[in-house]
Amino acid sequence: MGQAQSVAKADQAVFKPKFIKQQMLKTTQWQLAHPKHKVTDWTNGAFYSGVFAAYQTTKSKLILDSLMAMGERTKWMPDRRYDHADDIAICQTYLNLYRLKKDRRMIEPTIAVVNKFRREPGPETQQHNIAWWWCDALFMGPPVLVKLGVIQNQPAYFSTNDSLYQQTYKLLYNQQEHLFTRDAGYLWNEAGEGRKESNGKQVFWSRGNGWVMGGLVQILQELPKDHPTRSFYVELFKQMSARLIQLQQPDGLWRSSLLDPAAYPGGEASGSGFDCYAMAWGINNGVLDKATYLPAVQKAWISLNKCVSAEGRVGWVQPIGADPRRDFSADSWEVYGTGAYLLAGSEVIKLK
Repeated sequence: MGQAQSVAKADQAVFKPKFIKQQMLKTTQWQLAHPKHKVTDWTNGAFYSGVFAAYQTTKSKLILDSLMAMGERTKWMPDRRYDHADDIAICQTYLNLYRLKKDRRMIEPTIAVVNKFRREPGPETQQHNIAWWWCDALFMGPPVLVKLGVIQNQPAYFSTNDSLYQQTYKLLYNQQEHLFTRDAGYLWNEAGEGRKESNGKQVFWSRGNGWVMGGLVQILQELPKDHPTRSFYVELFKQMSARLIQLQQPDGLWRSSLLDPAAYPGGEASGSGFDCYAMAWGINNGVLDKATYLPAVQKAWISLNKCVSAEGRVGWVQPIGADPRRDFSADSWEVYGTGAYLLAGSEVIKLK
């Protein structure tokens, strides 16, 4: 690869397509052999998004068979809450597989639940006055609506996504930091009072912002080039990328807390994986300047591979939570950490 010229010789191997495919197969197989949650849980929504990317990259029949078996096992159903973005995250994979197989059975439950969601305000909206009240939702929900809009040739789904996304953006996006707070509980008032890190900075969670970055990629992959709000998502993606590259640590990873990195243990692989994925996609699609962002992506990918054990476990993943945590190590894993790693690999392999 041409990019290898700027990478230390000892690290060049991790950019070779053969190595990337081998790692994707190994980490997918390890994670499939170590299930942890109900299949339709949001954690697996993120994992299977990565597994589908691994299939696209490797064309492994074993991976495709696993994906199809998952869908048959769940009867292509989302989780139980029709109005909660977490519970439709798995539908991203159903829609992706439908595009391969063209079997309407695979997407009819998704269409039904999304239509109900669009028609009937549910408990989430009633409780929070907003459907997507936490920033993670911007990875879970929007890709489903936008993919469905493309598949069904129904721009109304794009409009629903735009409206809901704007509500979350206006509530949680910090115009000074160009980062999202996790939810309204982390906002500061006008006097600068609110939850703070040990250094007095506002709490901005790495994986929370990684969720947003990963979701933006999947929106931009789908939205028609002439869609009137596409420029909003492109600008948001650029703003966040520019801020995140400033917050990347010397070892190539991002800390669990973006603005108080010194207070947290080593790099956190799930947030870092999503950021690596997003920035690599941005380079590959001409949205981000290659000269500026390629070194950041290279450093991230090198370090992410140091988080992968010999048997294929992606470690250094923060446990489930709503904010930065310190209780993780090289042995800490979660299915979404593997999903983020697989997504990153699917774009790093395309770098020229």
